[in-house]
Amino acid sequence: MILTMNILKEVLNNEVYPAVGCTEPVACAYAAAVAAERLGVTVEHFDLKVDIGTYKNGAAVVVPCSDGAKGNVIAAAMGAMLARSDARLGLLKDAGPDHVARARQLVDRGAYSYAHLPDATDIRIEATVHGGGRWASCVLREGHANIESIVVDGKAVQRREPDDAAASPTAYRKRLQAMSLSEILAAAVRVDDEDRRFLREGVSMNLAMAERGHSMQGAAGQLRRMREIGVLAEDLFYRVKVQVAAAVDARMSGIPAPVMTSGGSGNQGVVAILVPYLVGQDRGIAEPRILESIALAHVLNAYVKCFLGELSVVCGCAVAAAVAAATAIVYQHEGARLDLITSAVNNVVGDLSGLICDGAKPGCSMKTVSGVDAAMRAAFMAIEGFGIAADDGLLGHSAEESIRNLSRITLEGMFPVDPTLAAILQEKAARNERP
Repeated sequence: MILTMNILKEVLNNEVYPAVGCTEPVACAYAAAVAAERLGVTVEHFDLKVDIGTYKNGAAVVVPCSDGAKGNVIAAAMGAMLARSDARLGLLKDAGPDHVARARQLVDRGAYSYAHLPDATDIRIEATVHGGGRWASCVLREGHANIESIVVDGKAVQRREPDDAAASPTAYRKRLQAMSLSEILAAAVRVDDEDRRFLREGVSMNLAMAERGHSMQGAAGQLRRMREIGVLAEDLFYRVKVQVAAAVDARMSGIPAPVMTSGGSGNQGVVAILVPYLVGQDRGIAEPRILESIALAHVLNAYVKCFLGELSVVCGCAVAAAVAAATAIVYQHEGARLDLITSAVNNVVGDLSGLICDGAKPGCSMKTVSGVDAAMRAAFMAIEGFGIAADDGLLGHSAEESIRNLSRITLEGMFPVDPTLAAILQEKAARNERP
């Protein structure tokens, strides 16, 4: 048994935090800001190298406070101009017109290099800034804000050895990955007063972002239009999907306001928090049980990502977060019923396995709508006693086995997807640069 560690605290401390903007471009901004802060002079040139998941997630998403600009490069340039790292993944909210103008000048004159690291299988961001004949670099690894090293003029001022497992900020994931679902269910809902305050903060933050998105003409607006013309009913499924889509529409459009993440992802945070909250509110579930279910969703999202990877080939919002949300709904209604929760997990995996992640972008709200719908269907079907059979496709005889099988499909069977996608994105970028 591995119940002695407080897995909920570990996950909340490391994977659930406010972030302004899509977390991959913001992480590039953070790495550049850390390096520029140590450089101490005006940045004249920067080099940015990122893992393939960060590369695809920075291809088409609007960067907050950038006057509508997209991508990792402008985000890194803004971080270099800010040269302040204290706000971590909330740093772009402090970017003013002068920072943006100087960042644009840096990019427009081609004073940068940008590449993806084909061999990096997890988050890795390397930002190096140059100025005044000096240079400084920052490397992030194993998380969007986890610093592996800072080097100034060739001298390491901070370093964590890559093979030092004990010093890894994500060492808890090895323990989490070894837990059974029953152990997770028992440990994840041990919510104290501090946790409750933090979980409420996440609900408020993500509801506020949904309100910002209701005025936009994204997926949420289209759902409302479909209701108006009579092809969608105004039911619980509709209301939850509209709220989630609105929050994602706002985030992907660069609204400079924070959302609470889950698994280091803002969109996954929107799904893992708002789906159980809105369903629980509608169904008359008591607030303590709702908050416990959200805590469970955060831990389940982290658990699934232990197997799929931080930035997966498959869409985390529509797979990992949907598994988490479905589990939370079942827990709200039936408690820690392992049989029903297993059915809910299998229902999601059997439905959405293979839905690829093709990068962060406004269209992500469409995939979150699919994930929300699948999560709610999976949960309520499981509550009514229905679960896809274990001999169906990649499903296993337990939720853990189904998740491991999904991991094999993702990491072994779908390995070429990300390189192929990167090539497509590079071709599109080249076409857009032609006069």
